[in-house]
Amino acid sequence: MIHVSDLKKTYNGTTVLQINQLDIPKGQSFGLVGNNGAGKTTFFSLLLDLIRPTTGRITSNNIQINTSEEWKKFTSSFIDESFLIGYLTPEEYFYFIGELRGWNKADVDSFLKNYEDFFNGEILNNKKYLRDLSKGNAKKAGIIGALIGNPEVIILDEPFANLDPTTQIRLKKIIKTLAEDKKTTVLVSSHDLQHTVEVSDRIVVLEKGNVVKDLVPTTETLKELEAFFSA
Repeated sequence: MIHVSDLKKTYNGTTVLQINQLDIPKGQSFGLVGNNGAGKTTFFSLLLDLIRPTTGRITSNNIQINTSEEWKKFTSSFIDESFLIGYLTPEEYFYFIGELRGWNKADVDSFLKNYEDFFNGEILNNKKYLRDLSKGNAKKAGIIGALIGNPEVIILDEPFANLDPTTQIRLKKIIKTLAEDKKTTVLVSSHDLQHTVEVSDRIVVLEKGNVVKDLVPTTETLKELEAFFSA
């Protein structure tokens, strides 16, 4: 599904990311962890063609990310609030995303009913613009917006941040459900080791731009990661 080959990103002579080879198969729930500055957001930005690699390449479904836009048809993401359209209400935003993905309003309304618990009465029918929502509620809207249209690849950067515990638990259930059908490839970057272990089929640890661990989660994985980051 996603293939990374000889990837390097350099700023002013400093290499911030270097991944020689990484393959993420279709249907995998992929967790990316690391400290600030480890290269997590850089990697996701390269996956979304928000920045260009210094060398190397990334392909998704055999489409090279930085030379074609065809991958955008089956890829969705939420990185931060800049991905939202602040002057729209959540409903307008969801309908806009739906239209881009070939859904009508009825399709979107039916889809959103599945996430009423996740929204907790704080997103829809409140006559608020996205820019007026709290960080947590804006994130809720952004995450669910990324799921509209049943994309094959979903990329979420720090999805658990700024969410209350109840919403975090509900989000974990959503991610696990997406991963279960093995048709959707979900990539999650997070500082929260426990949440990442719980939702991932595989966890990659970045340190100073390099892959230092590539794990299939077991009952001991959380302890292993905690020991690594506390060393």
